[in-house]
Amino acid sequence: MKFVSWNVNGLRAVLKKGFEDIVKEFDADFFCIQETKMQEGQADVDLPRYHQYFSYAEKKGYSGTAIFTKHEPLSVTYNFEGHDDEGRAVLLEYDKFYLLNVYVPNAQPELKRLDYRMQWEDDLRAMVSELAKKKHVVMCGDLNVAHEEIDLKNPKTNRGNPGFSDEERAKMTELLGAGFTDTFRHLYPEQEGAYSWWSYRGNARKNNTGWRIDYFVVDEGLKDKIKEAAIHPDVMGSDHCPVSLELDI
Repeated sequence: MKFVSWNVNGLRAVLKKGFEDIVKEFDADFFCIQETKMQEGQADVDLPRYHQYFSYAEKKGYSGTAIFTKHEPLSVTYNFEGHDDEGRAVLLEYDKFYLLNVYVPNAQPELKRLDYRMQWEDDLRAMVSELAKKKHVVMCGDLNVAHEEIDLKNPKTNRGNPGFSDEERAKMTELLGAGFTDTFRHLYPEQEGAYSWWSYRGNARKNNTGWRIDYFVVDEGLKDKIKEAAIHPDVMGSDHCPVSLELDI
């Protein structure tokens, strides 16, 4: 099965930049997006081969997640307990696995929202750990953290900034330590210059001054089922690019 994840930085904007054609070209079983920035009924996505599941934030033009899938799920859950107002999660259940699409909160400048981010991380880890006791888990999304120094261009000057604070990096370490695998690093532990987000400032994308903050994470039981994990920097339309995973499942 093929999975794709992409922070689109506004679904209505990216629809004008060929989003539907991009989805069709990937021809994935599951296409997960984050930061839709819309309310119900504000966008019509013409993808008749795909079931569509949207989680909306209460605040207009903010956050939001969605999954497009060729496979009708057994159940759909939006958000999770204690975090139900920002549209940051969609969970699909299938016979053999759960698919969880998340948009992790940004810690904000001067780490103003770090306390909430830490609670979110703890609650997310608890949830996926419980899910993994029942079935395999595939989690994807914008996790808003560059885990190791290899995951961003300028680690020394960004130390302590949102997305590369010691606290956020430690939460990613805790997640992986709870029995989960970063699929890209599992296959490519030494690959440098592999980024999924670039600032709009300073020709960052042209110069590949980026961060790897978009992930596919799977439970340990799926580690040996990973066929490919890839980053697609040539796909334009957002300040992020899509990441993908192929699993023998």
